[in-house]
Amino acid sequence: MNRRQFFAASGLGLAAGAGLISRAIAAPAEPESFTDPATRQPLSADGRSYTPVVTLNGGSLPWRMNNGVKEFHLVAEPVQREFAPGMVVNCWGYNGSSPGPTIEVVEGDRVRIFVTNKLPEHTTIHWHGILLPSGMDGVGGLTQPHIPKGKTYVYEFTVRHSGTFMYHPHSDEMVQMAMGMMGMFIVHPRDGSHRVDRDFCFLLASWDIDPGTFTPNTAEMTDFNMWTFNSRVFPGIDPLVVRQGDRVRIRVGNLTMTNHPIHLHGYTFKVTGTDGGWVPPSAQWPEVTADIPVGAMRAFEFVADVEGDWAFHCHKSHHTMGPMGHDVPNMIGVDQKKATPKIAKLLPDYMYMPMGENGMAEMQDMVAMGMTLPENTLPMMTGEGPFGPIEMGGMFTVLKVRKDVAPGDYSDPGWYEHPEGTVAYEYKP
Repeated sequence: MNRRQFFAASGLGLAAGAGLISRAIAAPAEPESFTDPATRQPLSADGRSYTPVVTLNGGSLPWRMNNGVKEFHLVAEPVQREFAPGMVVNCWGYNGSSPGPTIEVVEGDRVRIFVTNKLPEHTTIHWHGILLPSGMDGVGGLTQPHIPKGKTYVYEFTVRHSGTFMYHPHSDEMVQMAMGMMGMFIVHPRDGSHRVDRDFCFLLASWDIDPGTFTPNTAEMTDFNMWTFNSRVFPGIDPLVVRQGDRVRIRVGNLTMTNHPIHLHGYTFKVTGTDGGWVPPSAQWPEVTADIPVGAMRAFEFVADVEGDWAFHCHKSHHTMGPMGHDVPNMIGVDQKKATPKIAKLLPDYMYMPMGENGMAEMQDMVAMGMTLPENTLPMMTGEGPFGPIEMGGMFTVLKVRKDVAPGDYSDPGWYEHPEGTVAYEYKP
């Protein structure tokens, strides 16, 4: 069968006019017969509903049924990603985004995934953590030929177990992953177990992007200067909005070069899922920080019973900052006031106000006063909250718990209004 016959037989047609090839990242296109008319939640084959995941600053890949098989289409291609207002990065990704759209299926589903390569070089896709036939594992040269430029390959397999997984290339991996090629793959239990009210997911990624540039340095191995949740940095990251009393799951995948201790304020949680699947209740224990190893996934859960705005971030302090220069000298405690005017006479563009003498918090004020940054570069410390500068960046966002959030509503409710007498205050004898 030639390529034309194959696409015709599969129901795609030469132009894929049914909308399977979609550059937009949209919610899962569940057929009406697979939707609970009361809750509007998707149903698995035995009639049990599940909660669709919410991908921070992204969405899920549309699919359609074709003779009992769920068909998806991923397009590997160069994309532009706004990390935060004021900074756009030249990435590689899928379907117009980096990371690519989340794939959501149900345990036991038969899936067929068309992958079209619009990159300037060959590629593959590895289904990280998914149990499948060797020839579908996506390791270029080992289990399949590399997908040449302009060609479409098909992956087809039955999803045998539920859990949190990822997809990424296994072809020129150093370059393609450093350019942002990755995505989440979520498999919901068929029996309706492990239900939660709100289910979030995101991927951790590391980047080396020199100030004033647009394209990541793919040869970097250790000295990264930007760290992202779903290729976004604070304050450009969506908050996690939940209703008070909701049971919440957060799924995290790590495709960086180091581990990340992900910390949640205000709550204890239990790790309920790892790379290998669900953790039995007898093996779970309370934590406030979950360390996510390289190439691993973790899912953790808690009941959002306390209102407020709660910080959620990586606890490696450099990972909650914007673009950093590793060659910046340590000026803490150094009196620069006498030397700075002399240097400014020789270098007109030299900042007249000394910076770093008393720490880096003053950088926030200098940016607000109009300090010039290189083109397409963010400050190291940024973000304004209800009480002033938040002085964060990178892997940082906010869990927003409110009483009056409607089911299915993830819109930002704004800053929390603290009841009288519940905010730290200045001591005045």
